[in-house]
Formats: sequence, structure tokens, C-alpha cells
Amino acid sequence: MKVGDAMTAPPVCVAPNATLVEVTRLMADSAVGSVLVVEGGALHGIVTDRDLAVRGLGGGLDAGTRVDAVMSGRVVTVEAGEDLGAAYRTFRRTGVRRLPVLDAGRVVGVLTIDDLFLDLFRRFADLLGPVAWSVLQEPPGPPLGAGAPDEP
Repeated sequence: MKVGDAMTAPPVCVAPNATLVEVTRLMADSAVGSVLVVEGGALHGIVTDRDLAVRGLGGGLDAGTRVDAVMSGRVVTVEAGEDLGAAYRTFRRTGVRRLPVLDAGRVVGVLTIDDLFLDLFRRFADLLGPVAWSVLQEPPGPPLGAGAPDEP
């Protein structure tokens, strides 16, 4: 599976001159924990809910402060065409929770730890589907006739 198959798209993006209050509202309205800071299709940074809480409003900055004042400018990214295994390795190596996804240098999505959980759940469901169904057909406990003790 490719990164592009598991990512969330389109990403939620803002311009570098967006204010902290605008970004906060956008995150709430979009139900996301981060937004990408993009200008002219190029990624400039990422701002997370934690950035807003710690470095932004919680750090004493005014709600009208530009988002580029609190964003992380050094962003770890992944390519849409890469194998999903490469993204797993990148998450493990860097410790980040969100990876902007690029295609030919342009932002096309975001891959999050939650996206990987969904991928794992789908794989488990595919694997366990027939097994789970057979379990539902049997009563709990050892299989009948397998030496189960008689009830008193």
C-alpha cells in the first residue's frame, strides 16, 4: 500500500500570515489537530494544537499573532508514492505524529498516526474476518466434545 492510499486528503492548510485565532477556529471547525502552513503550493511549516497551546496563546502571544511565529518550520515529510512501510519507519525514527505528504514537491495530504491505526485495523479485519465469524458461531468455552468437564 502506498502513503497516498492511507493519507487524509485534502490537507487543512493556512497561509503564513493567518492569525492564531483564525488557525484555532479552523482546527476546531475541521476537527484536526494540526494545519499545514502553505504558500504558493510550497510547504512552509506545520502548526499543531500543542504549538498553539504552549508557544502561542498559552505562551502569552496575542490572538492576532501570525501563525508563522509559532509553527514548526523544520517539517519531516513523506512522498505520496512511497510504500507505507517507509512512513512507519519515518514515524518511528523521528517521533512525530503527523507527516505532510508531498507529490512532486506540492502538498497533497497528511498522514497521521491515526491513519496508520486505521490501516492496521483494516488489515486485522481482513485477516480475522473469517476467524471472527466462526467464533461467533460457536458457544464460548472449549469446543464441544473436546474434553470439557460436565456441568454439575
